[in-house]
Amino acid sequence: MLAPFGPGPLGLDSAAPRASTGASTGIDSSPMSSPSDIEFLALLVHRGHLVRDQAQLLLPQLKQGRAIDALLQSECGLSPERVAWLRRTNAGEIPEIPGYELRGRLGSGGTADVWRALEKKTGRVLALKVLKSEAQRSKPTLQSFITEAKLLEKLRHPGLVEGYGVARYENTYFARLECIEGWTLLELLDQGHAFPEEDALRIVQAAAEAMQYLQAEGIVHRDLKPGNIMLAQDGRVRLIDLGFAAGAGQAGTAGSAVGTVAYLSPEQAQGGAAADARSDIYSLGVTLFHLVVGRLPFESSDDRETLRMQIMESLASPELKARRLSPHLHYFIEKMMAKDAEHRYQSWVELIEDVKNQIEGREALDFEKPGRRARGR
Repeated sequence: MLAPFGPGPLGLDSAAPRASTGASTGIDSSPMSSPSDIEFLALLVHRGHLVRDQAQLLLPQLKQGRAIDALLQSECGLSPERVAWLRRTNAGEIPEIPGYELRGRLGSGGTADVWRALEKKTGRVLALKVLKSEAQRSKPTLQSFITEAKLLEKLRHPGLVEGYGVARYENTYFARLECIEGWTLLELLDQGHAFPEEDALRIVQAAAEAMQYLQAEGIVHRDLKPGNIMLAQDGRVRLIDLGFAAGAGQAGTAGSAVGTVAYLSPEQAQGGAAADARSDIYSLGVTLFHLVVGRLPFESSDDRETLRMQIMESLASPELKARRLSPHLHYFIEKMMAKDAEHRYQSWVELIEDVKNQIEGREALDFEKPGRRARGR
């Protein structure tokens, strides 16, 4: 366990920038119009409560000083109760779920927001992961959300966030999760936090132990990355997202990569690869590199170029030498990130044993021993 950190923010879902409402709706918010009304109108369109044509018809009247609440009733046929609800919830952004008192947003991702909530019946503080209304319109996204929530409800391991089921209230789908106070590794990296070698290895060991449990349950993660690994305030390391998890051996769609581009193994980057623990080991290797170097091993503004680099380019990092990191760490990264899956660690047990021995100083790795050399670079 790592040394506890002090109080700080929590992000159960990897943070994602919110789309600009002006850009997404095409509504012109000129200086002469009321910014609050224009922004609210754009938000109504962005969240699917109005269509763009309706908003464009209301816009000239807003510029003339008409109140948006009255226009929504007279021109769009919304009831006063509906308008009041839209105002109260910021166009449905702030969920209202009976039995829960929301106490602030913890994080926001591409498809869901996570809220700290008091469960009134039990007095427990939970994290509610609420599917965004626009995401609900995608059947695959909705099904994936429900599947992940049900999966977390069945799993119990100290290295996993606990899940307590999925439910729906009216048109709101939400998953009930353990509320963990802490930070994702990505949040810490973005804040400029430096990870010493031993701390990074302890994180990798803890994540690998959680992954060993998942493998025993027949599950491959497929999206290991700093944004899905949390460091709790008490020092524990927790995996918090199983949105892309699949059964071991489950093949992906040909030509389609599953996961986050910067952390994909070469076989995942090519698309159609069967779910395999060795692909997860590669992704954890990229995470280890990111933690100790502070940047990704393969970076580009073009996702297609990043995928090409994952498949074709050799791993190179002058920072590994410049920072005087141990030969053991070099070995772990190179073996975890070998291009050929046959040259990586073949099991979580093997990886955990090597990392644990290095942390505890029980033995030196024999880099020249057959079958242990980091090949396929």
